[in-house]
Amino acid sequence: MTPGSEPPRHAAQETVEERLAEEVVEELDLHPVPSDEDDEPFPSMSEQIAEQLGGVRGLVESSLPVLAFVLFNVVLGDAVLGLDKKTALYWAIAGSVISAVGIGVFRLMRKQPVRHAVNGLFGIAIGAFLAWRTGEAKDFYLPGILLTFGQAAVLLLSVVVRKPIIGYAWGIMANKGHQDWFGNTRLFRTFQWLTLVWVLSLSLRAGIQYYLWALGEANALGIVRILISWPIYAATFAFTAWAIHRVTSTQKDIAPA
Repeated sequence: MTPGSEPPRHAAQETVEERLAEEVVEELDLHPVPSDEDDEPFPSMSEQIAEQLGGVRGLVESSLPVLAFVLFNVVLGDAVLGLDKKTALYWAIAGSVISAVGIGVFRLMRKQPVRHAVNGLFGIAIGAFLAWRTGEAKDFYLPGILLTFGQAAVLLLSVVVRKPIIGYAWGIMANKGHQDWFGNTRLFRTFQWLTLVWVLSLSLRAGIQYYLWALGEANALGIVRILISWPIYAATFAFTAWAIHRVTSTQKDIAPA
């Protein structure tokens, strides 16, 4: 064996090994999977807001069970047909639950996301059960009122302990899960006062509804929930997105300079 013959054989051996490795990769489909961050950009804040609200269709669908409850209670009650209070209430409960289930089934048949429909059905079911047990139409709305007050309390607590929930939400929705805003003084302050804005927004929605609940104005309560709650919610979301974008865009302009 001459020294000059050794490199060609070594090269041939590497070629065979490379071919074998390629065959194994092809056989087992071991090619690297492309990174999601490279192929699919992270949804913008606006897109995430639209997803959370469910779009115009989501707002309409979430309002239909409440609208059904109000209509059945008004039409079948003393205002129109004059049925007794409990009979009108039971029909109103049935109408709201059936409409909520119908929305979910319709979405399933069209192979569309049912997350909003399921959440709506769960809330409707609790309110319907409570109204059925007490015999009071106003109690149909009580779980939603208490839940909204509870959300406001949690948000307020997060501000007190200097862990604003709006900041965490922004980190998840628009910052790819990174919570590095704690080191940014301006962003931290923005998230603090924006969280307080949400506390006021939720308290306003729940406060108006609770006032009508205390007066026993069940039908007015349903109408207010449909006409006021969602616009306030959407407006607060839009203001939040604008305020955060204003701060982040300003800081991006300053950074290169």
